[in-house]
Amino acid sequence: MAPGLTDLLPSSTHLPNSAVQSKAIFPDGIRTSGQHPPQYNQLQPYSSFPEEITGPTVWTAEHYANNPERWTHHFTEEEIAEMSDAADQFIAAGNPLTGITKESFPLSNLASFLQTLRAELLNGKGFILFKGLPVEDWGNLKSAVAYMGLGTYLGYFVSQNGRGHVLGHVKDVGDDSKQIDKVRIYRTNARQFFHADDADVVGLLCIARALEGGESDIVSSHHVYNVLRRERPDVLKTLTEPIWYFDRKGEISQGEEPYIRSGVFFLETGDNGRVFSKWDPYYIRSLSRFSDQGIIPPLSLAQIAAAKVLEKTCARLALHMILEVGDIQFLSNVHVFHARTAYKDHASPKPRRHLMRLWLATPEGEGGWELPFHDSAEKKRGGIQVDDTPPVAPLDAE
Repeated sequence: MAPGLTDLLPSSTHLPNSAVQSKAIFPDGIRTSGQHPPQYNQLQPYSSFPEEITGPTVWTAEHYANNPERWTHHFTEEEIAEMSDAADQFIAAGNPLTGITKESFPLSNLASFLQTLRAELLNGKGFILFKGLPVEDWGNLKSAVAYMGLGTYLGYFVSQNGRGHVLGHVKDVGDDSKQIDKVRIYRTNARQFFHADDADVVGLLCIARALEGGESDIVSSHHVYNVLRRERPDVLKTLTEPIWYFDRKGEISQGEEPYIRSGVFFLETGDNGRVFSKWDPYYIRSLSRFSDQGIIPPLSLAQIAAAKVLEKTCARLALHMILEVGDIQFLSNVHVFHARTAYKDHASPKPRRHLMRLWLATPEGEGGWELPFHDSAEKKRGGIQVDDTPPVAPLDAE
């Protein structure tokens, strides 16, 4: 029999990854923690959530749509030169890309700006668009080194799938988007609905654009929260309840369950008590293989309605942007949802749409949000880790 929707599961057990790992497997000495259920005894009821969220994390598309200078940064010649030198030195040293760190990718001039940006991503509007990385001149290797090196100043890169990819590739590889219980949508050209990834920060570097579509939409989840609180408090209440099952699509370690039960909106565990969100509608729609057997409950009518209202509200409030070749978009997954339109690629031999992706962790001891998950203090919290699969950084989709 499926567990009741309101029955709380016991708090999960977990051995911390904070101990130094074998550098023969994990070159930087840190293992991705992986996906875990929340600590249910740390979750708060809807009555504890704020009536309204205020501050810089609440923003409207109108504030930014006609003012790109508020959210874009064009790399200067000096910044490009500094990244180029650091990348060349890293490549010449012959170190594995999976072991890149701030120390092995020194940016003495850019570092202070990136520190400010990190704070803005975590506690401000939560997004930026860099422009002008010369990816066509540098090629995939040097571009990847510069991109990952830049990312080390914003967080710790974590594995994005069961194969250990710490450098991901958003590219249509021909997978069937209708097989949502097996296929990750980033490997198709299908639309991606508003969602947040399993990491604190996500980065996307545009290597090649599509012929049509593949454009980006982002929205402040705090603005969405406020609108739902005013317009549909019933929906918001449903979204705060730990009644949502999320598919893990087979990317599990030995002994782990193939799904996670969680909420969509949560409260921090510390004094701040800020609202954060974790959501991907594709992962709630692919669980019929379990619900049909009575292992978990199917989506209720209230949940189906809530998912639709959430998507429509995000779309109504979203800021639209287009990533050009050489652009890098960094987003907070804690208080920003993002989406992508469906796309059509160029005919061969022109390159297919290709974005290099980073998932970055920001642990609570280093300014990250205090989350009701047992790995909140770990350097590489979140991500997807299957057993001791080593990290890899392929230069193209596999």
